[in-house]
Amino acid sequence: MCYHVHMNKKLTILLIEDEPLEAQEIVTCIEATEEVQLVGVTNNTNKAMEYVTAFQPDAIILDLELHKGYGNGLAFLDELKNAEVSTYVLVTTHNISHVTHDSARQMGADFIMLKSQEDYSAKGVIAFLCSLKNVIHNNKKPARVGADPETELKRRQTLAGKILTELNLIGIPSNAVGRNYLADSIILLTEDRREKIYKTLAEKYGKTEASIERAMQNSISRAWKTSHIDDLEKYYTARIYSTRGMPTVMEFIHFYAEKVGKLT
Repeated sequence: MCYHVHMNKKLTILLIEDEPLEAQEIVTCIEATEEVQLVGVTNNTNKAMEYVTAFQPDAIILDLELHKGYGNGLAFLDELKNAEVSTYVLVTTHNISHVTHDSARQMGADFIMLKSQEDYSAKGVIAFLCSLKNVIHNNKKPARVGADPETELKRRQTLAGKILTELNLIGIPSNAVGRNYLADSIILLTEDRREKIYKTLAEKYGKTEASIERAMQNSISRAWKTSHIDDLEKYYTARIYSTRGMPTVMEFIHFYAEKVGKLT
């Protein structure tokens, strides 16, 4: 059995790992540990940011070198700094370079575990996070004022799952720059924060409002140029008022906000 601590609130964990056996060992340990909850597993840093945006995990287990996946841990840490998400990052790696370790720490890694250590194990990874559970929770900024954390997690899981499925159906790929912005915008709109969408995203990602809007429109344009017309007509059923034959950003996110969840 994995390590247990007796706390009521579960520690939510995102696992970013590209070695299948190592990933499965950690997943198995999480599933056997009552006090932790897995919100996602991926070997793709783009997907990882989608999980971060949707679920705001308490902790991330991050493999620095994703040789079999997409991206790398240092680039992910750099992007995570701009995401304004309060999360504890535990790096696991075979890399023994002190320069790399120092870079990871400067970019926001909270702790580094070497996989080459004799006592390294999936059980040890989860035990370590469990030992810090109370501290992590006490230092985590709430996602929304007045929201119950577990209720909020379930809401975001359901909503994010619907959004990502819908974007996949019309051909907006996970590596599209504007995909995360679109998903975030749809979530914001369901929270009735429409007047702050561009400003909120610009602050979150460290971009200008114009570049945020342009990236989202480019993702929409790409889908309308490359996806089969039958798929577009089947899954995007709103009337298109734009003379370009494709929805504007606001038309797009309003349609999906209404499709995946009622506006509040």
